[in-house]
Amino acid sequence: MCGIVGLHLRGERLADRTGDLLARMLAQVADRGPDSAGIGLYGDDELTYPGWSTVSLLSRASPERIASDLALPVTCPDPVVRAVADVRTISADLPVGDLVAAVRASLDGLVIGSGEHLAVLKGIGSPVDLVQSFALPSRHGYQAVGHTRMATESAVTLAHGHPFSVRPEMCLVHNGSFSNHDTVRRELRARGVQCETDNDSEVAARFLGRCLDEGNDLEKSLRLLIERFEGFFTLLVTTETQFAVVRDRVSAKPAVLAETDDWVALASEYRALAVLPGLQDAHVYEPGPEEVHLWTRQ
Repeated sequence: MCGIVGLHLRGERLADRTGDLLARMLAQVADRGPDSAGIGLYGDDELTYPGWSTVSLLSRASPERIASDLALPVTCPDPVVRAVADVRTISADLPVGDLVAAVRASLDGLVIGSGEHLAVLKGIGSPVDLVQSFALPSRHGYQAVGHTRMATESAVTLAHGHPFSVRPEMCLVHNGSFSNHDTVRRELRARGVQCETDNDSEVAARFLGRCLDEGNDLEKSLRLLIERFEGFFTLLVTTETQFAVVRDRVSAKPAVLAETDDWVALASEYRALAVLPGLQDAHVYEPGPEEVHLWTRQ
């Protein structure tokens, strides 16, 4: 059992409150996942740097050490490095793929997110405490996802925590379990796609990343996932402009959607939606089996 929450803003009116609203939502599903928690936040210029690429790295090295050790082209300005709990966000004036390659070549640690708009933070322990260590209530943005984890099939480590972000700007959070993830992992490996953990959710993220890399849009990629994966699941998948929800054919894992003129939100339980402004006027409903619900930011 895990808890997932997500918030997609349709305008800018609540952008300064995004972190606080996500923190309140996460607190309501903390008991669903006491082992660890993580977030993906889009558009917070305290974690990313406008116009530059950003990499989120699991590392406890000092920002000064990272800036010193990171090998960048001589024409590149000095990077901007920020420390948030066990994560370092590294921003530089480079294409995102080049920055990811430089970080992996120069630094110890695991890349857990990348993009111009996305920062990913993860931690082990009480989700309520982690929200504070992330300074989440003071953060802002236009879209956010969160996850509280109760480990059932793999270890409790930072690397095993959600969200999984395996390509620029993409995040996946998952409640449930896939029964055929080992088979799909072997199929991906045969196609040159490597997983970094034994977590079943990472396999789903890698599968979606492969589908997107092959030119499928997000809706088609999620439909391909429904066809290939077996088990019980609710997935929330985001990109820099899209927010998508899908459940398995049985829909045993809880999920509630709500929409207003200002926002779209998903939560594992209704109580996590109750903290949002305007819920009394929202369209609240349960996503059906194998339905792909997708919103695009204009």
